[in-house]
Amino acid sequence: MLKLIVVGQIKENYLKEAINEYKKRLKKYTNLEIIELKDEGYVEETKALKLEAEKIRKNITSKDFLITLEIEGKEITSQEFAKTIDKILIENSNITFIIGGSYGLSQEIKDKANLHLSFSKMTFPHQLFRVILLEQIYRAYKINNNESYHK
Repeated sequence: MLKLIVVGQIKENYLKEAINEYKKRLKKYTNLEIIELKDEGYVEETKALKLEAEKIRKNITSKDFLITLEIEGKEITSQEFAKTIDKILIENSNITFIIGGSYGLSQEIKDKANLHLSFSKMTFPHQLFRVILLEQIYRAYKINNNESYHK
């Protein structure tokens, strides 16, 4: 099972449609749960990170293999990402991806992660990044099942 814990909500319909399309495509391969948490907005950064960390903690279990998405994380190719997911699922039944809010993730949540990933040194809008992550997860399943999609 895959779980996405994301801080912030999707407002734009075109992004909701893209997310729903990838959720539909992924049903063939895995169960997917997306947990949206309220972004704390424009409160002081330390306070926001602490409040968001509390919400994230409530949605993770000891069974979850935690992958944080952060600028400081490791950059890998799509093929390496596919191999990583495949390898993790051999020993773990749950992979949980965590996308932070506008201030990122607290150090506490980063310290809990089993893997720190970065898709780029650039900063992406959180809503758009959710689509990018789902697309890469879908691509990984296609690669792992030797199905055409990845070029």
